[in-house]
Amino acid sequence: MGIITVPIQISVVDGGESMEVETIVDTGSFYTMLPGRLLRDLGVVPIGTRRLSLADGRRILMNYGRAWVTVEGESEVTLVVFGEDDGPALLGAYTLQGLALAVDPTEERLVPSDVIMYRAAS
Repeated sequence: MGIITVPIQISVVDGGESMEVETIVDTGSFYTMLPGRLLRDLGVVPIGTRRLSLADGRRILMNYGRAWVTVEGESEVTLVVFGEDDGPALLGAYTLQGLALAVDPTEERLVPSDVIMYRAAS
């Protein structure tokens, strides 16, 4: 499977200016990570800090916030990590699951997915 890129629309939760950003779909990343400068310019504010593990094994603290995201016509509020100002834009699994989207590895695109819900036995 090659690298899949998709455009997303991102804005603050309570509306306002939005921006289209080309992202790399990264199902190995839990959160969506966008350049911190972009998030700050849009008015997204950090609401906390999380300890995250990087692909090279390092553990670092990173700020995160909430943003409104639209992907493939589906919209939802999601958590976004403030990445390096010149860093990559990654669309992570948390956002994809919240939007009920999955990767079709054969066609190398996003597709609607079923949301699995289990009911406890009575």
